[in-house]
Amino acid sequence: MAVTGLALLTACSSGDGDSAAEASASVASPSPSSSKDSTPADPDAAVKAAVLAAFDGMTTEQAKAYRQASAKGTRLASYATLDALSKIELDLYRMKKAGTVVRGQIGHDAQVTDLDMSAKTPKATLSDCVDLTKYETYDTKAKKVIPLPTNQPLRYQATAKAERWDGRWMVTDINTQGGGEC
Repeated sequence: MAVTGLALLTACSSGDGDSAAEASASVASPSPSSSKDSTPADPDAAVKAAVLAAFDGMTTEQAKAYRQASAKGTRLASYATLDALSKIELDLYRMKKAGTVVRGQIGHDAQVTDLDMSAKTPKATLSDCVDLTKYETYDTKAKKVIPLPTNQPLRYQATAKAERWDGRWMVTDINTQGGGEC
Protein backbone atom coordinates (compact mmCIF):
# COMPACT_ATOMS: atom_id res chain seq x y z
CA MET A 1 0.00 0.00 0.00
CA ALA A 2 1.37 3.39 -0.92
CA VAL A 3 1.72 5.67 2.06
CA THR A 4 1.30 8.66 -0.18
CA GLY A 5 -2.09 7.29 -1.23
CA LEU A 6 -3.25 7.73 2.33
CA ALA A 7 -1.51 10.96 3.17
CA LEU A 8 -3.55 13.61 1.44
CA LEU A 9 -6.76 11.93 2.29
CA THR A 10 -6.34 12.35 5.98
CA ALA A 11 -4.19 15.40 5.79
CA CYS A 12 -6.71 18.06 6.59
CA SER A 13 -8.12 16.92 9.86
CA SER A 14 -6.75 16.79 13.30
CA GLY A 15 -9.92 14.93 14.19
CA ASP A 16 -10.35 16.94 17.36
CA GLY A 17 -13.07 19.23 16.02
CA ASP A 18 -11.31 22.39 17.13
CA SER A 19 -10.38 23.64 13.66
CA ALA A 20 -13.46 25.86 13.42
CA ALA A 21 -12.70 27.42 16.78
CA GLU A 22 -9.08 27.97 15.82
CA ALA A 23 -10.10 29.48 12.48
CA SER A 24 -12.57 31.88 14.07
CA ALA A 25 -10.06 32.86 16.73
CA SER A 26 -7.49 33.73 14.10
CA VAL A 27 -9.86 36.09 12.28
CA ALA A 28 -11.77 37.47 15.26
CA SER A 29 -9.91 40.77 15.51
CA PRO A 30 -8.25 42.90 12.87
CA SER A 31 -4.51 43.34 13.01
CA PRO A 32 -3.34 46.68 14.40
CA SER A 33 -1.61 47.47 11.10
CA SER A 34 -4.88 47.29 9.11
CA SER A 35 -5.81 50.52 7.41
CA LYS A 36 -7.80 51.80 4.45
CA ASP A 37 -4.54 52.20 2.50
CA SER A 38 -3.54 48.52 2.80
CA THR A 39 -3.86 46.05 -0.06
CA PRO A 40 -7.51 45.19 -0.75
CA ALA A 41 -8.74 41.78 0.40
CA ASP A 42 -8.75 38.92 -2.08
CA PRO A 43 -12.05 39.24 -4.00
CA ASP A 44 -12.20 35.43 -4.19
CA ALA A 45 -11.56 34.89 -0.48
CA ALA A 46 -15.08 33.65 0.27
CA VAL A 47 -15.05 31.24 -2.67
CA LYS A 48 -11.60 29.93 -1.71
CA ALA A 49 -12.81 29.45 1.86
CA ALA A 50 -15.76 27.40 0.58
CA VAL A 51 -13.43 25.24 -1.55
CA LEU A 52 -11.13 24.67 1.43
CA ALA A 53 -14.13 23.82 3.64
CA ALA A 54 -15.20 21.11 1.17
CA PHE A 55 -11.65 19.76 1.04
CA ASP A 56 -11.41 19.81 4.83
CA GLY A 57 -14.77 18.07 5.12
CA MET A 58 -13.64 15.33 2.75
CA THR A 59 -10.35 14.79 4.54
CA THR A 60 -12.03 14.80 7.95
CA GLU A 61 -14.36 12.04 6.81
CA GLN A 62 -11.43 10.32 5.11
CA ALA A 63 -9.52 10.27 8.37
CA LYS A 64 -12.47 8.54 10.02
CA ALA A 65 -12.54 5.94 7.26
CA TYR A 66 -8.79 5.31 7.38
CA ARG A 67 -8.83 4.81 11.14
CA GLN A 68 -11.18 1.86 10.65
CA ALA A 69 -10.27 0.82 7.06
CA SER A 70 -13.91 1.35 6.09
CA ALA A 71 -16.10 4.16 4.81
CA LYS A 72 -19.00 2.96 6.96
CA GLY A 73 -20.38 5.71 9.14
CA THR A 74 -18.65 8.52 7.20
CA ARG A 75 -20.07 11.31 5.06
CA LEU A 76 -17.48 11.03 2.28
CA ALA A 77 -20.13 11.24 -0.45
CA SER A 78 -21.13 14.67 0.89
CA TYR A 79 -17.72 16.08 -0.06
CA ALA A 80 -16.24 13.92 -2.82
CA THR A 81 -17.46 12.83 -6.25
CA LEU A 82 -17.29 9.27 -7.58
CA ASP A 83 -13.85 9.85 -9.14
CA ALA A 84 -12.32 10.96 -5.85
CA LEU A 85 -14.32 8.38 -3.89
CA SER A 86 -13.05 5.57 -6.11
CA LYS A 87 -9.45 6.41 -5.15
CA ILE A 88 -10.42 6.47 -1.49
CA GLU A 89 -12.32 3.18 -1.76
CA LEU A 90 -9.32 1.56 -3.46
CA ASP A 91 -7.08 2.64 -0.58
CA LEU A 92 -9.62 1.31 1.93
CA TYR A 93 -9.81 -2.02 0.06
CA ARG A 94 -6.02 -2.33 0.14
CA MET A 95 -5.91 -1.42 3.81
CA LYS A 96 -8.60 -3.95 4.74
CA LYS A 97 -6.85 -6.66 2.70
CA ALA A 98 -3.49 -5.85 4.36
CA GLY A 99 -5.05 -5.54 7.83
CA THR A 100 -3.88 -1.98 8.34
CA VAL A 101 -5.37 1.22 9.69
CA VAL A 102 -4.04 4.75 10.09
CA ARG A 103 -3.10 6.10 13.50
CA GLY A 104 -2.00 9.55 14.43
CA GLN A 105 -2.52 12.64 12.35
CA ILE A 106 -1.40 14.00 9.05
CA GLY A 107 -0.74 17.70 9.07
CA HIS A 108 -1.54 19.89 6.10
CA ASP A 109 -1.37 23.35 4.67
CA ALA A 110 -3.91 23.42 1.83
CA GLN A 111 -4.32 26.42 -0.44
CA VAL A 112 -6.43 27.15 -3.50
CA THR A 113 -3.87 27.71 -6.27
CA ASP A 114 -6.24 28.15 -9.22
CA LEU A 115 -9.86 29.21 -9.45
CA ASP A 116 -12.01 29.38 -12.59
CA MET A 117 -15.40 30.84 -11.77
CA SER A 118 -16.13 31.68 -15.44
CA ALA A 119 -16.37 28.02 -16.48
CA LYS A 120 -19.83 26.49 -16.90
CA THR A 121 -18.92 24.36 -13.89
CA PRO A 122 -16.67 26.47 -11.63
CA LYS A 123 -13.37 24.72 -10.89
CA ALA A 124 -10.59 24.98 -8.33
CA THR A 125 -7.16 23.43 -7.92
CA LEU A 126 -5.66 22.93 -4.48
CA SER A 127 -2.11 22.38 -3.33
CA ASP A 128 -1.50 20.76 0.03
CA CYS A 129 1.75 20.47 1.94
CA VAL A 130 1.29 17.13 3.66
CA ASP A 131 3.11 16.52 6.95
CA LEU A 132 3.61 12.88 8.00
CA THR A 133 5.57 13.51 11.20
CA LYS A 134 2.67 12.31 13.40
CA TYR A 135 1.37 9.65 11.00
CA GLU A 136 1.49 5.87 11.48
CA THR A 137 0.28 2.85 9.56
CA TYR A 138 -0.68 0.19 12.08
CA ASP A 139 -0.81 -3.55 11.32
CA THR A 140 -3.91 -4.79 13.15
CA LYS A 141 -2.94 -8.46 12.74
CA ALA A 142 0.64 -8.18 14.00
CA LYS A 143 -0.34 -5.40 16.44
CA LYS A 144 2.57 -3.18 15.48
CA VAL A 145 3.38 0.05 13.68
CA ILE A 146 4.67 -0.28 10.14
CA PRO A 147 7.51 2.22 9.66
CA LEU A 148 7.41 4.60 6.73
CA PRO A 149 9.77 3.75 3.89
CA THR A 150 13.15 5.43 4.42
CA ASN A 151 12.81 7.30 1.12
CA GLN A 152 9.37 8.73 2.09
CA PRO A 153 9.62 12.49 2.65
CA LEU A 154 7.92 13.55 5.87
CA ARG A 155 6.59 16.70 4.14
CA TYR A 156 5.56 16.69 0.50
CA GLN A 157 3.29 18.48 -1.96
CA ALA A 158 -0.02 16.88 -3.05
CA THR A 159 -2.87 18.26 -5.18
CA ALA A 160 -6.63 18.07 -5.49
CA LYS A 161 -9.32 19.43 -7.78
CA ALA A 162 -12.81 20.60 -6.89
CA GLU A 163 -15.90 21.72 -8.78
CA ARG A 164 -19.04 23.55 -7.75
CA TRP A 165 -22.04 21.28 -8.22
CA ASP A 166 -25.57 22.46 -7.42
CA GLY A 167 -24.22 25.40 -5.45
CA ARG A 168 -21.70 23.49 -3.32
CA TRP A 169 -18.06 22.55 -3.78
CA MET A 170 -17.14 18.88 -4.24
CA VAL A 171 -13.66 17.34 -4.41
CA THR A 172 -13.43 15.68 -7.83
CA ASP A 173 -9.86 14.39 -7.87
CA ILE A 174 -7.00 13.77 -5.48
CA ASN A 175 -3.36 13.21 -6.36
CA THR A 176 -1.23 12.11 -3.45
CA GLN A 177 1.79 10.94 -5.42
CA GLY A 178 3.75 13.89 -4.16
CA GLY A 179 5.07 16.83 -6.09
CA GLY A 180 8.29 17.23 -4.16
CA GLU A 181 9.10 18.22 -0.63
CA CYS A 182 7.63 21.32 0.98
